[in-house]
Amino acid sequence: MTRRELDAAGITDPELRTAYARCRHLNARHGKTYFLATRLLPVVHRPAVHALYGFARWADDIVDDLDSTATTAERAEALLRLERHLSASLRDGSRGQPVVAALADTAARYAIEPRHFTDFLRSMRSDLEVSEYATYADLRSYMHGSAAVIGLQMLPVLGTVVPREEAEPHAAALGVAFQLTNFLRDVGEDLDRGRLYLPLDLLAAHGVDRDLLQWSRDTKTGDRRITSMLRTAAHLTRDVYRQAAPGIAMLAPVSRPCIRTAFVLYGTILDAIADDGYAVLHRRAVVPRRQRAAVACDGLVRLALARTRGAPAPAHPRSTAPRLRGVEGPWSSWKETA
Repeated sequence: MTRRELDAAGITDPELRTAYARCRHLNARHGKTYFLATRLLPVVHRPAVHALYGFARWADDIVDDLDSTATTAERAEALLRLERHLSASLRDGSRGQPVVAALADTAARYAIEPRHFTDFLRSMRSDLEVSEYATYADLRSYMHGSAAVIGLQMLPVLGTVVPREEAEPHAAALGVAFQLTNFLRDVGEDLDRGRLYLPLDLLAAHGVDRDLLQWSRDTKTGDRRITSMLRTAAHLTRDVYRQAAPGIAMLAPVSRPCIRTAFVLYGTILDAIADDGYAVLHRRAVVPRRQRAAVACDGLVRLALARTRGAPAPAHPRSTAPRLRGVEGPWSSWKETA
């Protein structure tokens, strides 16, 4: 966390400054794509975003850290302690763990609904108990807490030019789109953790099951049924991006370049997956650094224009959407059409 960001946000307490710095480190280490986009936010808002994402990463590490020798019971107990600590901090401002202190301070500054954090931790706990989801509806229920609420937490920080409740469905959809992208990119790594975030009905519609995925992962051998299933999952994810896109124009003008940049960058991850032949079970798809830099530079230009023009009328939602390849409309079934 730079001194300029903390000063701009009015964070003067040395302990809190250290806490926010810890959150920034977590965001930079775990979320490179979104961290890059965050650099396009006004400096006054960056500490809050780092606190929100830093807390999410902290909780996720409790659940998913592969280097940890903690048992499932020990991880569950750690999550429970985190929830109790957070509840106390949100209630009376008590401090202790730095990441929680920064989050509670951000929640107070921006009047973020505590239930969003409760819903998030509920989904984190389910990761210790649930290893797969029968249907997309089941997965969406999980993603409400693990992803949609992140978008809802962000809205008070980003600001809107419409009533907040009008922007909330789009913000929630964007959080889901980002997480679906991660699920698709990381399906092999998630299998290594014993989890599968692709719905079983999607797999079955393409003649795929968990054993086939594991075989492909273990042998580094492709299978056309798996490729077909992953392509359909990508189409579904692109449709969620379409649902999220109108919300960008509902944000405060100076916040739009940041979120649009994240929107485009995550969309290019889907393109990278497709360009690599949907080989996500064998290797991680990577967006070239030059392409990432080009998207960030476009965001800088948009930010400069937003600052010089003041607060222009929201652009038409279609102008905010990146090129999403291979999508003709909403998908009504899991099966690919010819």
